[in-house]
Amino acid sequence: MKAPLFELPYLDEQQKSFRLEDILGEKVMVLTFWVSWCPDCARDLPKKEQFYKTMHNNNIDMITINVTDREHGEDEALKYQNQFLTQPVLKDNGREVYDLYECTSVPTTIVIDRDGEIIGRFGDQADFVEVIHTLSGEL
Repeated sequence: MKAPLFELPYLDEQQKSFRLEDILGEKVMVLTFWVSWCPDCARDLPKKEQFYKTMHNNNIDMITINVTDREHGEDEALKYQNQFLTQPVLKDNGREVYDLYECTSVPTTIVIDRDGEIIGRFGDQADFVEVIHTLSGEL
């Protein structure tokens, strides 16, 4: 399935935005949808953050998307980002992109290959090792 294209602002710099189509063809993309109050996100995001810090390279891009319609407040998401995340964080328009990608829980991780095909979809109970296994075939 082709990954739906989207454009979203960065959570901490809302005058700047990210467009998925700008990186297709160049990099494998890992999207993670999350909210600050979610216990599963609190377990999942540190693993992805560590991977981002140690393995981030020219072949992979990792972005997290805060699902604002499920968030308790924008300040909470920004506090979480400032405290725990160095990878880019986008601000969903409510649940627009979350719904576009047919997510049903947080965290949800989507892996998109260079051709724009969704090659992995991982829900809230997925182990990060499964995500790494999917990525290993793309590096």
